[in-house]
Amino acid sequence: MNAPELAPLRAQDSHAPGALRKALARAEVRRKWRAFGLTLPLLVFLLLTLLVPIAALLQRAVENPEVANALPGTMRALDGWDRRDAPPAAAYAALVGDLARLPDRSDAGALARRLNSEVPGARSMVMGAYRDLPFEGSADAIRERLLGADPRWGEAPFWRAIAKNGARWTPDYLLASVDLQRDALGQVERMPEEQRAFGGILLRTFHISLVVTLVCLLVGYPLAWWLASLPARSANVLMILVLVPFWTSILVRVAAWIVLLQSEGLVNRGLMGLGLIEQPLALLFNRTGVVIAMVHILLPFMILPLYSVMKSVPPTYLRAAVSLGSSPIAAFFRVYVPQTYPGIGAGALLVFILAIGYYVTPALLGGADDQMLSYYIARYTNVEVNWGMACALGALLLAATLLLYGVYRRIGKAELSLG
Repeated sequence: MNAPELAPLRAQDSHAPGALRKALARAEVRRKWRAFGLTLPLLVFLLLTLLVPIAALLQRAVENPEVANALPGTMRALDGWDRRDAPPAAAYAALVGDLARLPDRSDAGALARRLNSEVPGARSMVMGAYRDLPFEGSADAIRERLLGADPRWGEAPFWRAIAKNGARWTPDYLLASVDLQRDALGQVERMPEEQRAFGGILLRTFHISLVVTLVCLLVGYPLAWWLASLPARSANVLMILVLVPFWTSILVRVAAWIVLLQSEGLVNRGLMGLGLIEQPLALLFNRTGVVIAMVHILLPFMILPLYSVMKSVPPTYLRAAVSLGSSPIAAFFRVYVPQTYPGIGAGALLVFILAIGYYVTPALLGGADDQMLSYYIARYTNVEVNWGMACALGALLLAATLLLYGVYRRIGKAELSLG
């Protein structure tokens, strides 16, 4: 075959690699789209059940719609007010006009609750004025009628509360969650000592969670090590006992601990029967009962990460260390324990994060001084009906969780770089 006849074949061969690359690129694109399509339902589920609620929580923590929606005319009348003495009569007339335009009584109730959180007694003032509607006459006449019904209308703190909360967005809830507040002029300051509460509650939450995490580690580490040293068949059977708490409702477990820990319960009667104590121990409705029940519930979350890491540690390392002259105890702490640090970190982080969000167990087994931050989130949601404060405390808890996770990731990266 001469050269002119070979030319088309050479051209076809020269185009073959390019065509192959294009076919491979199209196949890779189809594979990625297929993988994305398979994960799309999970992404949508996470978006609707996790990201959207978190975004709504963060928005509600800084949203302050009650005063802005209910009293727009009053806010305009208070523009330029020096906030020292009672406002002019036009503000009273604007307030009455805004109350008259409210769609129904529930809107007046929401406004009253919001102002009452700033100034005690504001609820009765607002609802009293709402019941007395309609008001007629000049602005001075409306002012005199309000003062005659309740002299507190002439006091500046109530009007300062309206002026301070006139903006739709506010940092007040977030500031209150860390025991800060804005004064009448909008400057940030610490709350009076008798009003500071959430700083101590947050420290209490961290303290209880830390104690629970340490106890879970002290109890779970030897148990996980024992399970990892057993044959696979025996370890699988015993692992079922570790997982039993996952199959039981938290309320059922808490109720069982109430039966066990009460003065006439099995624990006290057993200790007294053995002669170890003469009087029943106070194990219920205090910090001790809370820690015992939380350790029981959270212990599997410590054991499982430890067990998974310990199973990957070859037992020959310990034997090699002992054969080189190290004592068994020294070999255990110098050779074996450092290799389980990832399991310790993962288990401790998981237990601590779960513990700081506990509500049911402290509420049923603890006393007034043992309630954690989640208890007050539930209280502001269900009792006080103060969604802004509840969401601010939830945002504080979320920030603490993310901070702990960030610290754990940084420590983990540092250990990997050193390794």
